[in-house]
Amino acid sequence: MNLPNKLTIARVVLIPFFVAALLYDGGGSKTMRIVADILFILASLTDLLDGKLARRYNLVTNFGKFMDPLADKLLVCSALICLVELGQAPAWMVIVIISREFIISGFRLVAADNGVVIAASYWGKFKTTFQMIAVALLIANFPALSLAADITLWAALALTLISLADYIAKNYRILTEGGM
Repeated sequence: MNLPNKLTIARVVLIPFFVAALLYDGGGSKTMRIVADILFILASLTDLLDGKLARRYNLVTNFGKFMDPLADKLLVCSALICLVELGQAPAWMVIVIISREFIISGFRLVAADNGVVIAASYWGKFKTTFQMIAVALLIANFPALSLAADITLWAALALTLISLADYIAKNYRILTEGGM
């Protein structure tokens, strides 16, 4: 197993530890919130690093193509669900974000069944970046950063919808020609 794939696996392995730290004592422990934020940021950075390494050293694998976006979704969705539980993110917003992930995953499954690989778009990458920044700011839970966290979360929501529209516009033929 190559290094980019190990980093992807590390991201998935970090998720339960991150969730446990974030939800410890109902999210009220400042020390555990810092631990949760550090774990989340480390996991987020593995996303950046594994992709760069895979492309730079020609280490792209089918495992990585499948697991990397899945690991991102697991990390961000876990975090957002925890933030709803802690009253820091509106449930409707998280539902929209998670729904987009299911829709795109469905597109990718249909495409794969037809022998087509749908690569991540720039909109999707921006969306993921803004989601991760918003989550990190919300986890930090610093009053001085609350406006920045809110703005970043709204930007992430907007990019979520833009990237969904972009995927649908570029790939609608997969659904119509895929026998659905």
